Amino acid sequence: MELVINSRGAHVCKVDERFNVSIGGVKQEFSSKKIEKILITTSATITTDALKLAIENNIDVVFLEYNGKPFARVWHSKLGSITTIRRKQLKLMDLPMGTALVKEWIIQKLNNQIAHLNKLKLNRTEEKVTYINQGIEKIDSHRKEIELLDNVPINRIRGTIEGHEGFSARVYFETLGKLIPDKYTFRGRSKNPAMDQFNCMLNYAYGILYSRVESACIIAGLDPYIGVLHTDNYNKTALVFDIIEMYRAYMDEIVFSLFTKRKVRKDMFDEIKGGGFWLNKSGKQLLVEAVNNSFENKIKYKGRTIKLGNIIQFDCHNIANRILSEVA
Repeated sequence: MELVINSRGAHVCKVDERFNVSIGGVKQEFSSKKIEKILITTSATITTDALKLAIENNIDVVFLEYNGKPFARVWHSKLGSITTIRRKQLKLMDLPMGTALVKEWIIQKLNNQIAHLNKLKLNRTEEKVTYINQGIEKIDSHRKEIELLDNVPINRIRGTIEGHEGFSARVYFETLGKLIPDKYTFRGRSKNPAMDQFNCMLNYAYGILYSRVESACIIAGLDPYIGVLHTDNYNKTALVFDIIEMYRAYMDEIVFSLFTKRKVRKDMFDEIKGGGFWLNKSGKQLLVEAVNNSFENKIKYKGRTIKLGNIIQFDCHNIANRILSEVA
């Protein structure tokens, strides 16, 4: 269970082995044994005792900006695993295995985009199905080009991979923009601030996903700052930006479904002076609930049946084990 603190002025403290959440004089208590993560998304306070209770119970506490992007987290000071993994991560930039991993991650991203578009052909007009198929063919052609690339050190082909990925992304989002209800039509991706309501909600969804990927890396013993495709020159969690690509399409599908099922309302967004949108409290509640519900669904994944919400941790442990066993 995730505890989402989504109201201004909320206060979180410890009562015995429970979290006490007070909002406008109304109090609720939550057992520390049932909480896996605490997300604090707006102006709120949390006591050090509550933070200590979270750490003692291995509960991740994540602080999010208004747009959903994590800016800090409280985590225990112990490393997720042995330092050997980190030492070997540093070698991936110069090894064929590093490039092989990147290719796998990006190919999985494109496969998920294709799978999402295939689902959207259901109950569409012949004209729209044709348009979707054209988009799928273009993405698939770039997927095949990536597969054919040699596993040379990543620095030699980083630009090529990024080019194929970027072109596929443009095709993918242009296709989604043609399929969404007319009043929410968009031309492509826009980030912070988002220039349309679909991208606004998608940006917040990616923020939630980022938090999950970073947490999974830490638990698996991977250093989130040592990436392969994304370099450490960004002074950011480069590996998180590498790995998150595999799962973006799951968030795309959740957000797109909310719009096409008419669950999104215009009053869930606040307009920004000068242009753009922020997702407000009611929009965040809708999205967080949809993500949590979807992540409870079981899917066929790499030869096993697994909850959607567990595949990130599953993959991160596999990546860590491969690095330990295959990198000299």
